[in-house]
Amino acid sequence: MDEPSPRPDGAGPAPRPSPPAAAGPAPLARRLGVGDAVVIGLGSMLGAGVFAAFAPAAEVAGAGLLLGLAVAAAYCNATSSARLAALYPRSGGTYVYGRERLGEFWGHLAGWSFVVGKTASCAAVALTVGYHTAPGLARPIAVAAVAGVTALDHCGVHRSARATRLVVGVVLAVLATVVVAGWAGGHPRAAQLSPSTGHGITGVLQAAGFLFFAFAGYARIATLGEEVRDPARTIRRAIPLALGITLVVYAALAVVVLAVLGPDGTAGTSAPLVAVVQATPWDWLAPVVRAGAAVAALGSLLALVLGVSRTAFAMARDRHLPGLLDAVHPRHGVPHRATLAVGVVVTAVVLVADVRGAIGFSSVAVLAYYAIANASALTLGRDRGTRLVPVLGLIGCLVVAVSLPPASTVGGCAVLAAGPLVWTVRRRWRPR
Repeated sequence: MDEPSPRPDGAGPAPRPSPPAAAGPAPLARRLGVGDAVVIGLGSMLGAGVFAAFAPAAEVAGAGLLLGLAVAAAYCNATSSARLAALYPRSGGTYVYGRERLGEFWGHLAGWSFVVGKTASCAAVALTVGYHTAPGLARPIAVAAVAGVTALDHCGVHRSARATRLVVGVVLAVLATVVVAGWAGGHPRAAQLSPSTGHGITGVLQAAGFLFFAFAGYARIATLGEEVRDPARTIRRAIPLALGITLVVYAALAVVVLAVLGPDGTAGTSAPLVAVVQATPWDWLAPVVRAGAAVAALGSLLALVLGVSRTAFAMARDRHLPGLLDAVHPRHGVPHRATLAVGVVVTAVVLVADVRGAIGFSSVAVLAYYAIANASALTLGRDRGTRLVPVLGLIGCLVVAVSLPPASTVGGCAVLAAGPLVWTVRRRWRPR
């Protein structure tokens, strides 16, 4: 599909014309509809985070995690991403938007933030699969999970979407079981939802940072802009729909977890959803919930590898990453070399990563990514929506990022700073 021509509103630089098809690599196959895109987004957001993020959020915010949940849902980020994706229906997400609206440097920084942040996410999610399956063999199982997901992504995005649809169905059934069991047999107490049990605005913002790790999955929809049919319509519908469904599910679970376990009980367990069913007469459901957590993490990992590989492919196509990665498989129509490269790197990180550290680092990097997305959306004309949304989104990303624990913020900023260094070296040594 040809890129739409924006109206000349004077609000920002006009999009650069797409190069002729013959000048670049083969295009990716457009095989995904609205339903497929929504499922991929749900597979990302209803993954490891829904089983693991409530505990650290409750530790820093108590019952205030409910407010943190509203902040983490990040309507502004999703809206800005949807507007930009409709205008630039190509692989790469904010890497493309930043480059076209703000300049090549900002595109490079967005792509760098996404690739390094989501690579850490992939490692954390793979380890979650391992720890929920067999804690003593967590790393070998995580490596096997990465290998399996990479192989499935290599076989084609449509097969990945069908596998994700199955995963989402299983996960939703498990989560519904937790909600029903908790309300029916967990002796929920409304008093434990009182805001007076919270830890102040700082705690709410820190909780939002931890929960943002779980909500940022709608980026996967935007990075697939070159593989969906009718991108302008599909992406603008899929992103808010996937986000809305996820918010309803998370809110229902957060209320049940807090009402049954209380803020202290939620913070004191590494598996709060398992603890909820163990507090009911049906504690035999605990292995079912653990299995659901492993399946959810696999679905999230599948969508994560899809998103990271597509951004790496887009950056390689513009020579921000090695050009070897911009190849498209002649049969499956996917960026197979970028997918394999992402699988190899994630495997290496899995062998040395710490789950909580990876989550915090990932949140900082991805918040930087969405800050650039909102800044890019600010350059759009008023005919494409109010500017208040990207302003609030930009401020929110920066505030939440600096509110995270210092170790996460410092570590994330240090790795992000390597992005401009790579940019400088590449510019200096690139042949003229």
